[in-house]
Amino acid sequence: MKRAGVLFLAGVPVVATAVYFVLPSGAADAPAAPTSVGAQSSRDDAKDRAEQDHQKQDEDDAIIASLPPGLAAPDRKELAHRLVSSAEHSTTDWRSTYGLIEDRDDDCGYTAGIIGFCTGTHDLLTLVEHYTGSHPGNGLARYLPALRKVDGTDSHEGLDPGFTDAWKAESELPEFRAAQEEERDRVYFEPAVRLAKLDGLGTLGQFVYYDAMVFHGTGTDESGFYALRERVLKKAKTPAAGGSEKAYLDAFLDVRRATMLTRYPDRDTSRVDTAQRRFLQAGNLGLDTPLTWEMYGDSYTLS
Repeated sequence: MKRAGVLFLAGVPVVATAVYFVLPSGAADAPAAPTSVGAQSSRDDAKDRAEQDHQKQDEDDAIIASLPPGLAAPDRKELAHRLVSSAEHSTTDWRSTYGLIEDRDDDCGYTAGIIGFCTGTHDLLTLVEHYTGSHPGNGLARYLPALRKVDGTDSHEGLDPGFTDAWKAESELPEFRAAQEEERDRVYFEPAVRLAKLDGLGTLGQFVYYDAMVFHGTGTDESGFYALRERVLKKAKTPAAGGSEKAYLDAFLDVRRATMLTRYPDRDTSRVDTAQRRFLQAGNLGLDTPLTWEMYGDSYTLS
């Protein structure tokens, strides 16, 4: 379901390439040409930006450390994974979904595993690359050239007919299951919870961000999470900026639903309409249990 887009990069300084001067033939003993003032200024600017980014990171870390765990608390995190699984796989038993793999005809190629990693949206490729780095010779490693080739497309070229069977077989191994969980947390869960906390959002808001990152991806294209959030900020202030948490989340869900339907006009928007919106309307900003919601016509209750 995710957009491939461009990977979101935060706080990465751009260092200007230094300018070199070539001495004319026979001038080996001549004094070296002075370093370009502009190049030196660019390096100084880049150093300043890096120091500012590091300082901002430290400040954000201090804010996060001062806040309650929220969705990162073990029981809330488990709840979040169950909620997402009901949307991604129509079951709250997310641990039964490591080996699932199918093409959902949504332009994302194969969708697989606990969070819906996709061959067409880079996250499945990254997962297999990281896994192969620590477990060379695994059953999926031989598909890396094909995964790189189809990345950003819905193509199966080089993957059929064996990739789906290889995925299912590898998913029986504890090591690959752990790799799926680590990649899910690194790419989606941890960044979503961190940003939501910095925006002043409670546990429900943290889950809203997490589910949006899973569905829309972390790219910078117009349908990606960060572009979606920028559109919301034009309509409502975050609680950290003095806005109402409920009003901000209402605006976020409005924009998210519209974004979903822009890309997939016939897509069921249950994960917004009869799950997150329902929790918000009930005033359940802490995502407290018991929770009751509907997804694609099925009803779920967690206590």
